[in-house]
Amino acid sequence: MTAPGRRSSTFTRLLRHGFTDPSAAERLLDSVELAGVRDDPVLLEALGATADPDLALLGLVRLLEAQPGPDRRELLDTVIAAKPLRDRLLGVLGASAALADHLTRHPRDWEVLVTYEPSDLHPGVLEFERGLADAADPVALRVAYRRCLLSIAARDVCGTTDVPQTAAELADLATATLRAALAIASAAAPEDAALCRLAVIAMGKCGGHELNYVSDVDVIFVGEAVEGVDEAKAVPAATRLAAHLMRICSETTVEGSIWPVDANLRPEGRNGPLVRTLSSHLAYYQRWAKTWEFQALLKARPVAGDLDLGAEYIAAVDPLVWQAAERENFVADVQKMRRRVVENIPVAEVDRELKLGPGGLRDVEFAVQMLQLVHGRADPTLRSGTTLDALQALAAGGYVGRADAVQLDDAYRFLRSMEHRIQLYRLRRTHLVPEDHADQRRIGRSLGLRVDPVAELNREWRRHAGVVRRLHEKLFYRPLLDAAAQLAPGEVRLSPKAARERLVALGYVDPAAALRHLEALASGVTRKAAIQRTLLPVLLGWFADSADPDAGLLNFRKVSDALGKTPWYLRLLRDEGAAAENLARVLSAGRLAPDLLMRAPEAVALLGDGPGGGLRPRGRGPLEQEALAAAGRAENAEQGVTAARGVRRRELFRTAALDIVGSYGTDARPAEADQGALVDVVGAAVSDLTGATLAGTLRAVVRAGWGDTLPTRFTIIGMGRFGGHELGYGSDADVLFVHEPREGVPEREASDAANRVVSEMRRLLQVPSADPPLLIDADLRPEGKSGPLVRTLNSYAAYYRRWSLVWEAQALLRAEPVAGDEDLGRRFVDLIAPLRYPAEGLGEDAVREIRRLKARMESERLPRGTDPKLHTKLGPGGLSDVEWTVQLIQMRHGWAEPGLRTTRTREALAAARAAGLLSTEDAETLDEAWVLATRVRNAVMLVRGRAGDTFPTDGRELAAVGRYLGYGSGHVGDMLDAYRRTARRARTVVEELFYGA
Repeated sequence: MTAPGRRSSTFTRLLRHGFTDPSAAERLLDSVELAGVRDDPVLLEALGATADPDLALLGLVRLLEAQPGPDRRELLDTVIAAKPLRDRLLGVLGASAALADHLTRHPRDWEVLVTYEPSDLHPGVLEFERGLADAADPVALRVAYRRCLLSIAARDVCGTTDVPQTAAELADLATATLRAALAIASAAAPEDAALCRLAVIAMGKCGGHELNYVSDVDVIFVGEAVEGVDEAKAVPAATRLAAHLMRICSETTVEGSIWPVDANLRPEGRNGPLVRTLSSHLAYYQRWAKTWEFQALLKARPVAGDLDLGAEYIAAVDPLVWQAAERENFVADVQKMRRRVVENIPVAEVDRELKLGPGGLRDVEFAVQMLQLVHGRADPTLRSGTTLDALQALAAGGYVGRADAVQLDDAYRFLRSMEHRIQLYRLRRTHLVPEDHADQRRIGRSLGLRVDPVAELNREWRRHAGVVRRLHEKLFYRPLLDAAAQLAPGEVRLSPKAARERLVALGYVDPAAALRHLEALASGVTRKAAIQRTLLPVLLGWFADSADPDAGLLNFRKVSDALGKTPWYLRLLRDEGAAAENLARVLSAGRLAPDLLMRAPEAVALLGDGPGGGLRPRGRGPLEQEALAAAGRAENAEQGVTAARGVRRRELFRTAALDIVGSYGTDARPAEADQGALVDVVGAAVSDLTGATLAGTLRAVVRAGWGDTLPTRFTIIGMGRFGGHELGYGSDADVLFVHEPREGVPEREASDAANRVVSEMRRLLQVPSADPPLLIDADLRPEGKSGPLVRTLNSYAAYYRRWSLVWEAQALLRAEPVAGDEDLGRRFVDLIAPLRYPAEGLGEDAVREIRRLKARMESERLPRGTDPKLHTKLGPGGLSDVEWTVQLIQMRHGWAEPGLRTTRTREALAAARAAGLLSTEDAETLDEAWVLATRVRNAVMLVRGRAGDTFPTDGRELAAVGRYLGYGSGHVGDMLDAYRRTARRARTVVEELFYGA
């Protein structure tokens, strides 16, 4: 029994040596296995130097317990006497509970740590093959594998090897293991081995000589027939051997498993044959392979089986790898794959992901691989499958700044070290930083952080991850600035040819022009140029992520030239996180938004999140007040309307920017609910803005001609999409004009005044301007184009009472006052209520007439030469189909269902579904089609700067529409197919609900 004083002294010493549970440690030190060395300072010092002294001590006691009697003393004496063994053994025991378990099961395996391996301390494949040579079955192979792993881990935790050397040794051990597994499989089926040549190609980290402790080993199998054997027999034989090899490594036995062998990087992935011939591989890569598959082949390396066949495979695919950067949308495809990986990480794990999260290992690897593929075509020195070797070569060749490369190298080494220590503990495949304090303490101490291991670990981890995030964003783009701006003398700089190669890979059609823009923006020693050099690396990445990088960069130069001397402009982009990204998205998304911005560059301030910024639409009330005030301050009608149009220009830009930013942020298609919400916001914002513009124009005209009071009350009724709050950027404003003479004013005088107001409003709004046109269309008035432009309320009442046709009643479903006298507007709505919601609904004659008119419109109004299936307005399943179907339901049932009495299509559709007038499935089908068609029309206007009802034919414009709709570059075919499919489903519903089919 330990004396109290001695216990207190030992307790303190144990705490000082890093033990967290001194009581348990004391009990272990008092155990019979440690008799005679309990107080040996050498032992305590050695335990205190490990990552987890408690774990190391427990492992040592368990190992001693597992030794036969005489061997126990031998082991203990050796540990005390031999420092190399002591450091290695205790270092492993303090870092890896899994390897401690292995040593307990195989108590003599500690002997592999007694002697150093070959003189350079870094064994290769041959040494590991010797270590696995006696493994004749899967169980023995697992034991031998762990024995070899024990020696790698010992060198690692003792600092004899660094991260790249450890990763290379792990890859070499994997190579030897694959060879041993293939030998076992071949011995089990010698008849199969005699029929074929089988090459095992390592991919991923194993192929790149940078394997983790626990990782899937990615492979591709290539098989050929031996001479005189038919391929039809050889390939199945090779497939059986490959499958057996995979089972030997992957299956769990009493000794656990080694690691999964993953062949999903093969052509067609898990759906493709496990083994292909060389010619079959080549045929696939030449015709069907995607960009990411060539990126994966960067690390391909023959490791087992027929190495000559493996070399033939590498020689055959190598030229294809280095042509990958010439593929259309190369960078976009690579970046899309990276984003998809991040998006698939559970939200709760993103901040703990060492490998896949932002600022993680994959960011380094992707950036390096992109640069290799772009410049490795012309520079063979870059063709390494090992990340850090490739990074060093990129820096030496001037493709990456040397300082950036050093920082990235340091960060990558630290993050890989963390990953190794995390996996080593339980030998489990994970890339998540554990949340447990004890786990983090062990990892921190294993990395040499001893003052406050947990705090230091988290601080260093976050610092390195931040470095990776920052450099990942600029690594591809910063050297372009140095090449263009010609700064930093003495720095190895990207050559003009390499700069052009990189810009072409990024999607720039005119790299020479792009370099000129970069030079103009970033050259010089002014503060302005310095800020631009900070901003441009990130902006260039966002431009490259668009359908038209050239336009994005050109537009940015124009805006910068216009606002460059304005002190707040660059400060806004630098200091407000959202502003720079929003600007990049807007400038590269098409013509409309940049054109609006060039007319009023100060609207850039709307893109920030500071005072006065923000893209949320302002609403009808504030807009109308501003337009009325602007018109009221003007000296004449022309200036008043110009002021109102200025408000419209700025707010139209705000809405377009909101639309672009809201649509642009993901490669995946936005959820349908999000699409619909965005359509509603845009439609309401443009409609409110149009109403406010008309109100301001009306005020300007009345003030110029009559002062404060017009001789007649005057109101404007919105019709069609305007009345439905569904205007698009290029929509005409369908309206009716209504007036009512003021008391004592002769009707002739009132009518003349009203007609003069309408004529003057139309004239002033049609004055040529660089702004998007606002055309007033009054063709839905009684008697159409042959009727008077403006009528009194009584005249409308008389006409509708005597002459109204069913199509006019249908048009009135969307009538809503938008400007002018509010009371007169309300009375007009009361007047038309019985027409648009007829009591007891529509008679069959009226229903037939509506159907006849719709069929006639379909046959007569569709433009010649247009593909009907892609016409968003008049084509099958388009806007007209959905709207006429909804309106027929409104006219038949609106008298009984209050929810149907709305001018908004989607609201009416939802009300019809709630009332049971159509099924939920049919309502969702129509809603999806209407939302998609509306988004396409909005996209066309945003991209082309002019309205259109069908998809553009120009490839770049079509790609920009696709990007707006959530389809990445190169996927416009998927977009068109999806539109046709959605419209086709909607047309089926329309046939049933509208035509009664």
